Amino acid sequence: MPDVITVHPAKPGDGDILGEIHALSWDVSHGPFCTPKIAAAGVEERRTKWHGILAEDADSILLARLNDRPGAFARFGASTSRPGMAEIHTFFAHPDVWGSGIAKVLLMAVLDRVRDGGYDDVHLWTLRDSAQARRFYAKNGFSETGRTHDHEFDEGPPLALVELERAVPGR
Repeated sequence: MPDVITVHPAKPGDGDILGEIHALSWDVSHGPFCTPKIAAAGVEERRTKWHGILAEDADSILLARLNDRPGAFARFGASTSRPGMAEIHTFFAHPDVWGSGIAKVLLMAVLDRVRDGGYDDVHLWTLRDSAQARRFYAKNGFSETGRTHDHEFDEGPPLALVELERAVPGR
C-alpha cells in the first residue's frame, strides 16, 4: 500500500506534536553547530513553546501526516523583514520521515496558502551550513538572495543563516 500524506491546519491541541517534531529535527539539523549547553536548551525550548504560539499566533501553521502519523509542520505568514512578501518562519520534518516526500507535499500546501493569501513571492531563512536544507529548497524552486545574517546565542559561535526566495506558483 502506498504512503498517504495529508496536510491540515494545526489545532490548539497540537502543541506537543509540533514541539516534538521541532525539537528532534532541530537537534539533528542545528544541534551539531551549537555548544552542548545551547543545543540542549534549544531542544527544550522548541519542545515546549508551541502551545503558546498556537493559542495566540495570527500566522498559519500546517501539520503534515504520513500514514496518519504527524511528521512535519510549517509556520508561515507575512514577512517580518520584507514588506509585501510572505515568509516561511518555521519548516521542520521529523528525522524519521526525511526522504519520504512529506516535506515536498507540505511545502506545496504552504505555497498554495501563500498564493491564496494574495502573495506573489515568499522567502525564508535557513542554515548556511545545512547542505540538506539548501538542496531541498533549491530543488523546490528557491534561490539564494545573497542576504545573510547570524543568529546569536549566549555562548558559542553564532549560526550563519542565508535567505532564499521564490515566486509563488499560479500568481
